[in-house]
Amino acid sequence: MLLLSMSGRNPVLLVRTFKIRPFFSSYGFSSKEIRKMVPTRGMNVDFIYAGIQQFTDIIKNEKKPFAPRVVNSQKCLRLGGSHIKDIELVGKDAYHHSFFEMLGNWSFGDYFKAEACAWAWEFLVHKLNIPPECLYVSYFGGNSANGLASDEESRKNWLDIGVPAERILPFGMKDNFWEMGGTGPCGPCSEIHYDRVGGRNAAHLVNTDDPMVVEIWNLVFIQYYREENAKLRPLSSKYVDCGMGLERLVSVVQQKVSNYDTDLFTPIFDVIQKCTTQKHKYQGRFGDSDKESIDVAYRIVSDHMRAVTVALADGIGFTNQQQKKSSRKIKELFKRATIYGSQMLGMERMSMYLMVPIIVEQLGETFPEMAQNKHKIADAVRIEEERLWKQRDDGMRHLEELFRNHPPTSKVFPGKFAFIIVQNYRIELELVKRKAAQRGLTVDEAEYQRLHAQKTMGSGLKIKEQKLKYGDITQ
Repeated sequence: MLLLSMSGRNPVLLVRTFKIRPFFSSYGFSSKEIRKMVPTRGMNVDFIYAGIQQFTDIIKNEKKPFAPRVVNSQKCLRLGGSHIKDIELVGKDAYHHSFFEMLGNWSFGDYFKAEACAWAWEFLVHKLNIPPECLYVSYFGGNSANGLASDEESRKNWLDIGVPAERILPFGMKDNFWEMGGTGPCGPCSEIHYDRVGGRNAAHLVNTDDPMVVEIWNLVFIQYYREENAKLRPLSSKYVDCGMGLERLVSVVQQKVSNYDTDLFTPIFDVIQKCTTQKHKYQGRFGDSDKESIDVAYRIVSDHMRAVTVALADGIGFTNQQQKKSSRKIKELFKRATIYGSQMLGMERMSMYLMVPIIVEQLGETFPEMAQNKHKIADAVRIEEERLWKQRDDGMRHLEELFRNHPPTSKVFPGKFAFIIVQNYRIELELVKRKAAQRGLTVDEAEYQRLHAQKTMGSGLKIKEQKLKYGDITQ
């Protein structure tokens, strides 16, 4: 039996819209419209990757809030940078994603810890019917080096709510003190964790990256400012930032052990399977039980295509001249999904666009720009896949020609050739190395890495327009 009745055409919409917004509205919260993932000027980031970004100027006291209490949902995209670990984990575990929705409730100088804790508990336990015996809470246990005492106020709040003392756990700066960066607003946080197994004492598994005990809500109490000299000073106004990932929350509500087992992803898996020549079914395996990485590939393809579809709807195209860096990252994400689908799952060429309709069906009611541009998005995906395969096919022909012309006395394939094949034809270095090894050659990786470093610094190789041959490369 589900924790919450999820009947209806779009059960996820029930959690996103018909549960969290009315709940907080009943406590005087104003609803904030969902913003695109495109950052505004001055943000100095490629994408919106956290709910707090649109409110940073308010928290820095540079702008007045439009309301003291706000509830919202924010589209977030994490592709590299400080979140490089996140994208590398996508597909390998049950809960990391490139694109996700962050549900948030905010206080701008209004309520503080007691209300935040009470409302979070009420929403989870009484509105979503999550068993309280499966919940654990963490709080900041203090840090003498920073002159910070234990957050006993939060601990007392949880005790007053009725959480057993043995389920209220202290942690240090790493897990329970939030900071925006090296300087700026910061403060202790209190997190709510859910034990997917239940019926046991799982306190020792909190904050250990155990897939069965996951954080579902982070309550951040912003009450300090980190100065450039690393000193902390109290803020004149206090803020609350409560963030909860929709995908993870839905997995809890639907009693699934993985975000990928929810109806946010299973309909996409059905489309993927229909597009494969090998007809592998998704089985929800992880680690050693997924030795051929079939399920990893399912998760990567579905996750990345959700991200690509939302990005295209937000105007971040594959060839957007105003957002070149962002567009390159979306192109690379799409390429990764396409190659995983082709090489690991046997997906047929020119089938990636078939996932767009089901993704739009899932998200279009909440993000109307997706429904309005459904056909344009599908066309863009189809054209980009056609372009990708043409580039790779051309590159493989050039690579084969280079192998044929390689001096028989040499066992080393020049790194500069590998570099140009990778850069110009969207072929992975690992594929070049594998093809070279089949001919008894090793790629000069030292030269490749040197050229890659030069490219990063703005210099590098130039290639002639005619067929790529030995002697055709100038530096």
